[in-house]
Amino acid sequence: MAFFNKPKYSTVTIKKKDIPKDLFTRCPISGDLVYNKELESNFMVVPKSNYHFPLSAPRRIELLSDKDSFKELDKDVTSGDPLNFKGIVSYKEKLIGDKKKTNLNEAVITGVCKMGEIAVSLAVMDFRFRGGSMGSAVGEKITRAIEHATANQMPVIIVTATGGARMEEGILSLMQMAKTSAALSRLHDAGQLFISVLTNPTTGGVTASFATLGDIILAEPAALIGLAGPRVIKETIKEELPKGFQTAEFLLERGLLDQIVHRNKMRERIITFLHAFHLAKQPITG
Repeated sequence: MAFFNKPKYSTVTIKKKDIPKDLFTRCPISGDLVYNKELESNFMVVPKSNYHFPLSAPRRIELLSDKDSFKELDKDVTSGDPLNFKGIVSYKEKLIGDKKKTNLNEAVITGVCKMGEIAVSLAVMDFRFRGGSMGSAVGEKITRAIEHATANQMPVIIVTATGGARMEEGILSLMQMAKTSAALSRLHDAGQLFISVLTNPTTGGVTASFATLGDIILAEPAALIGLAGPRVIKETIKEELPKGFQTAEFLLERGLLDQIVHRNKMRERIITFLHAFHLAKQPITG
């Protein structure tokens, strides 16, 4: 018989060291904790699993454009409240809140820059601002970016991250689908290139308009791309949806996309297309 028994519970109290908040992010694929500074330096792509977290518009512009070449245009174009939309929180209050949260005036940043020394008109959507939704101001800014490219004979690059049309602006939001598409038709008639880059998510009226009108359509891995969400479609057609439905990989197999490109290779891939297009437009001599 033992003279001394182990205590049922430990009598030693161990205090956890204080760990700063927001130091790590858990990868949804592997479950691993990733050091935030490492994640941010890799443009929000998990190094091991290659999972692509959302990326802000300013950071994406930094990733895509030649260093210090980006010049923002139409920065002061921002949404009004044409329908005087009311809810638990008014539309005006939502806009004010998103402006403070993101330090942006709208859900898209537009401007001109160089990529591989080729001048382009660049528009990048930001999901943090009203879910990247397209209202009158977003439609206006994208249309102006396309028209600037048409007038100055330069390609257009548009990067989407959006939930679709902005419900607080009703029919005025839906009208932006036709407006942006018409501008792209004029760009095409002028013989210029449009490269559309679809990121997670790209849905709704944006998918049904300019996002899928690219001469070249690229997407990031595993991006959700579609018109309505899978749940809505399933309930509408009363059928089970195929595995991977509305993912970039599913759509690539069915011909909607041209390529799926890793975020950190996107700039290089776009530049390759830009240079090929530039060479193709040169007159044949000799």
